[in-house]
Amino acid sequence: MSDALALGALALVASIVFTPLAMVVARRTGIVDRPGPLKPQSAPVPYLGGVAVFAALVAGPAFGRPTVVAPLAGAVVLGVLDDRFRLPASVRLVGQWAVGAGVAATVPTRLGGVGGAALVAAVTVLLMNGVNFLDGLDALASGVLAVAGAAFAVLLHGAGRDIAAAAAASLVGFLVYNRPPARVYLGDAGSYLLGALAAVLVAWAWAPGTRTSVGVAGLVLVAVPVAEVAFAVVRRLRAHQSLTSGDRRHPYDLVVARGAGRTVAAVLYIGVQALLSGAALGASASHAPGVAVAVALAAAVVLVAGAAWVGALSGGPRVPA
Repeated sequence: MSDALALGALALVASIVFTPLAMVVARRTGIVDRPGPLKPQSAPVPYLGGVAVFAALVAGPAFGRPTVVAPLAGAVVLGVLDDRFRLPASVRLVGQWAVGAGVAATVPTRLGGVGGAALVAAVTVLLMNGVNFLDGLDALASGVLAVAGAAFAVLLHGAGRDIAAAAAASLVGFLVYNRPPARVYLGDAGSYLLGALAAVLVAWAWAPGTRTSVGVAGLVLVAVPVAEVAFAVVRRLRAHQSLTSGDRRHPYDLVVARGAGRTVAAVLYIGVQALLSGAALGASASHAPGVAVAVALAAAVVLVAGAAWVGALSGGPRVPA
């Protein structure tokens, strides 16, 4: 654990240093988020925060693990291209599956075979989109994934622990600039990076020799971004919308619409992630797969109930993407 703490400290400092540099590059290259129907800010905000987070990871534990760097770098490149050129959905999906294939080749799991690799790739695509959906308010995605990363650092051992600790620390450093009012956004580069990184950590939780309770706990730790995708699919199907169309009916949007501030909504999500993380780690420590499965089911019930309560499962008026 001491090595993970040292690597985390390095990643924290690197993130604090690299993020302002990424902001300068984003402004000079025009990779900024401009106000629009789905954009709550009143002025352009630079993207490329995810590039800074990636650089902080490479400066730390990922430097000596090129097999880990490769799919994460692919996610960042895909995201930067999307931030700059607004890639078609089909191109994004192909790129995400390519990143998923890289993750499957990077971390062997207990599942094994072609079926196991396909499942890891599918989880990667799911999480890349889930974090992207989650990245709708200042500090929301970065805060949720920072908590998840810290929990993975407790759950995992070896390389997985090092990467998770560095990820959590680099996101804490990024939050210095991403806290409300945000001066920089993760951008698609960041959301795709964090989704792919979450998939890597989940795969490590299912590595050969790990207990089933650890693997199930890893799934609970990524339940929030997975739920965002599930809720969006249900909502858009019920509204007869394209699954790739944008909207402002994510649960956090509706919490804000009910009168809570954006910061309150972000803190609420981070708090939910912290509660799920504590429950997941407790279930893992019990060494009983049944307890872990019960926690996973309870987490699903809580998330679905919350989404239904704010109206995030019902179709609303279409908002232009």
